[in-house]
Amino acid sequence: MSKPSIPEGTRDFGPSEVRKRQYIFNTVRTIFERYGFQPIETPAMEQLATLTGKYGEEGDRLIFKILNNGLHDQKDAKRIKLEEEWQKMLSKPYSSPTVTERALRYDLTIPFARYVVMNQNDLALPFKRYQMQPVWRADRPQKGRYREFWQCDADVVGSNSLLNEAELICIYQQAFDTLQLPVAIKINSRKILAAIAQLVGAPEKLTDITIALDKLDKIGWEGVSKELVTKNIDQEGIDAIQKITLIAGSTEAQLAEMSQHLSSKLGDEALAGIDELRNTLAYYHQLAEQNWMGAVKIDFTLARGLNYYTGIIAEVVCTHPDVKMGSIGGGGRYDDLTGLFGLKNLSGVGISFGIDRIYDVIEELKLWPPQMHNGAKILLLHTGAALETYVLSWLKTLRQQGIAIELYPDASKVDKQMKFANKRSFEYVLIAGEEEEKQQKISVKNFKTGHQEMMDAAQCIEFLSNI
Repeated sequence: MSKPSIPEGTRDFGPSEVRKRQYIFNTVRTIFERYGFQPIETPAMEQLATLTGKYGEEGDRLIFKILNNGLHDQKDAKRIKLEEEWQKMLSKPYSSPTVTERALRYDLTIPFARYVVMNQNDLALPFKRYQMQPVWRADRPQKGRYREFWQCDADVVGSNSLLNEAELICIYQQAFDTLQLPVAIKINSRKILAAIAQLVGAPEKLTDITIALDKLDKIGWEGVSKELVTKNIDQEGIDAIQKITLIAGSTEAQLAEMSQHLSSKLGDEALAGIDELRNTLAYYHQLAEQNWMGAVKIDFTLARGLNYYTGIIAEVVCTHPDVKMGSIGGGGRYDDLTGLFGLKNLSGVGISFGIDRIYDVIEELKLWPPQMHNGAKILLLHTGAALETYVLSWLKTLRQQGIAIELYPDASKVDKQMKFANKRSFEYVLIAGEEEEKQQKISVKNFKTGHQEMMDAAQCIEFLSNI
């Protein structure tokens, strides 16, 4: 019999890991709620037609498709047809409806757009939602990149105000500051990227340019340049893209220089992205905490390769020198995402937290808060069948007072129970033995120091409630 295993790119999480992940979830959830976002959930699977064509050609290739059920019951003629369809699938990225009509969700944004369209008559607009669920991508597994991972998204639909962008940046700021992660929140505008494509005489190649720029951190300018060549962008255009996107300096200096480049060649209509950035940052500085361990900065190389972004885009990276990790958050404005499903002119903007990468970074930097513990900190020993009624009465009393306590279920030797307490890192052990029963008390032992004291019910409840 072969050893059991799990699919490549997936992971099991033990109790300690789950509690750490819950710490991240609860931190982010608390901030979402503070800003008025409401929770929703959508199915793990979507119609394949809902997902395909929304993420670009590369994204479509990473969608996990689900085989139609009942295929093993098909008659011979249908099996032959199925085999023919499989052969077709080998030579093209899209699957036939004969084989599959559903897929695992690739992200939370497209399912959210589908949800809005289906529930448009019941939603009060603008609608602010947050969603925390796993997504799946048929990607090549590597550090920080998994085939199954969690996203935590916050989106606003039905509002064009840049106050939404500013608030979402504030959410990033507060969340990562609470998690004690030093980050840079990079922002740009897809309108500026569109103007750059127009500037180099290739407006129809905006998607090609953004996909190439999105790989800058991975393959460098040499790699980006080679990819742009394959997309038939001439060397003059490539040099212009590099020069413009490497504009540096203070925020105002960056905006001024980019404004000069665009307005001199394209006119004022190309400056919409500059205005978006300037106004978003103005709102942000009015709303944001002034002292925190990160920074918000403009990065004209930021592209966010997904096709549906149309305005401000954002990405979060950890700036700690010992961390080698890609983005741990990102998002942006999408003017007509619901138009993909027939609901036109409904603008939206959203951000996403990469929970699995955030977990890996906190783990690497050992930034978990010291007050975290492994569930119940108190173990009640089982002191034998003769005392079981007395032991259970204490268990019930303490739990009724809201005290988290675990009972060792078997009447085993005390030494075995103590070894269990040590392995589980319990802080206190309670002993309800014969002497304790006579005095109607219980012994409370500090497992770390060894100090032990007998207490009555009132003393015990007060003491354990304050640990």
